[in-house]
Amino acid sequence: MVLSKTASESDVSVHSTFASRYVRTSLPRFKMPENSIPKEAAYQIINDELMLDGNPRLNLASFVTTWMEPECDKLIMAAINKNYVDMDEYPVTTELQNRCVNIIADLFHAPLGDGEAAVGVGTVGSSEAIMLAGLAFKRNWQNKMRTLGKSTEKPNIVTGANVQVCWEKFARYFEVELKEVKLREGYYVMDPVKAVEMVDENTICVAAILGSTLNGEFEDVKLLNDLLVEKNKQTGWDTPIHVDAASGGFIAPFLYPELEWDFRLPLVKSINVSGHKYGLVYAGIGWCVWRSKVDLPEELIFHINYLGADQPTFTLNFSKGSSQVIAQYYQLIRLGFEGYKNVMENCQENAMVLKEGLEKTGRFNIVSKDDGVPLVAFSLKDSSSHTEFEVSDLLRRFGWIVPAYTMPPDAQHITVLRVVIREDFSRTLAERLVNDIEKVMHELDTLPARVTAKLTGSQEMTSENNGKVVKKTAIEVQREITAAWKKFVLNRKKTNGVC
Repeated sequence: MVLSKTASESDVSVHSTFASRYVRTSLPRFKMPENSIPKEAAYQIINDELMLDGNPRLNLASFVTTWMEPECDKLIMAAINKNYVDMDEYPVTTELQNRCVNIIADLFHAPLGDGEAAVGVGTVGSSEAIMLAGLAFKRNWQNKMRTLGKSTEKPNIVTGANVQVCWEKFARYFEVELKEVKLREGYYVMDPVKAVEMVDENTICVAAILGSTLNGEFEDVKLLNDLLVEKNKQTGWDTPIHVDAASGGFIAPFLYPELEWDFRLPLVKSINVSGHKYGLVYAGIGWCVWRSKVDLPEELIFHINYLGADQPTFTLNFSKGSSQVIAQYYQLIRLGFEGYKNVMENCQENAMVLKEGLEKTGRFNIVSKDDGVPLVAFSLKDSSSHTEFEVSDLLRRFGWIVPAYTMPPDAQHITVLRVVIREDFSRTLAERLVNDIEKVMHELDTLPARVTAKLTGSQEMTSENNGKVVKKTAIEVQREITAAWKKFVLNRKKTNGVC
């Protein structure tokens, strides 16, 4: 949700050049108009404004799918008026959702017996899926602690500082302490050893990320599982693992089938994945699957009958569209294992093309790993004159949206640019992006160190310490440059998301 605000007090009406063929009066911007207008005028007014939006295909900040086949578009439009929650009215849609849950659970090696149905639910996205998984862990922990006659007042969850903001939301909304393993330069994912050290009796679960939003890297879930098994034996606890596979859940089974990160590991009790990321469906659809029925407390499931037959439901919201569920099933049967594998391999190859092109410029350090989500995260080798924020800003002139952001603590002095490679990002686009980045770097070379020099000075900056003049270290300089640029970008209202 974006908190709304007015652009300005004076700009209170909507004008449209082409809509004047149908209507001559301007429309109030923030109030409902008194009279109706022709449908052609309404369409033209909105269409004209939407032209100022960015091109989704060139939005390299987002993991979210921006292209689907026309046949799937038709299915989406045909189902756009179906409310998914009306299961008794739309039993086929419900059946397709159940098929998707079982297909995904099988993909993640859920230990199901013959004829046994998987336990899972379709969600608006991975954020809702994570909320539901977290609530299940919290309730299981509370039930266990009550059985032991212990307090249920201070639950906590252990994650890396690289987690997506939805984990912070879960912790704040549902009153769970978030214990974050800090990052360090050169290591931008959760350290399993440090994570297990932070686990205590009140830890409801440890959350591992299969595909960090910062650099696409997979966390070592196997090592985390093994370390946690040993700690559970020593302490008598049974601390479980949740895998946030929002980005990597539809990548690892096809590119790295031997990688153990899913239900093959005994402590992994639930997994979420975003269908609208590498599940190749438009926003918003996510999935959460549980290892078995015992991992999802029955008291969290509601049963309703006022829409017809008895309907079990476990969601944060109620009504939602059926289109994305149908689109997910389309992709699963249309592509099959072979098709998904081909798409992911192609994305990975295009990521390598981009990476190699950036390396050839000699201007960047590659922060991302070859194994993981197909993306390229990179930083300037020399940011003494210009920063990654300037590169991001100038790339917008070519239509590219490439985010620049700082790493979380304790690597916040590192700034990176990130390009997410989706199915619709071709090799030609990768080569064109490298050319445009080279043009941007050439332009920056011809310019003075604008904001950087003005706000922070050069690397010869000094500070006083107990009356002595001390030369600042390179890291101190870099931190000041980063802080200055963050302030500058915020003032310009051009912040970029990292989701």
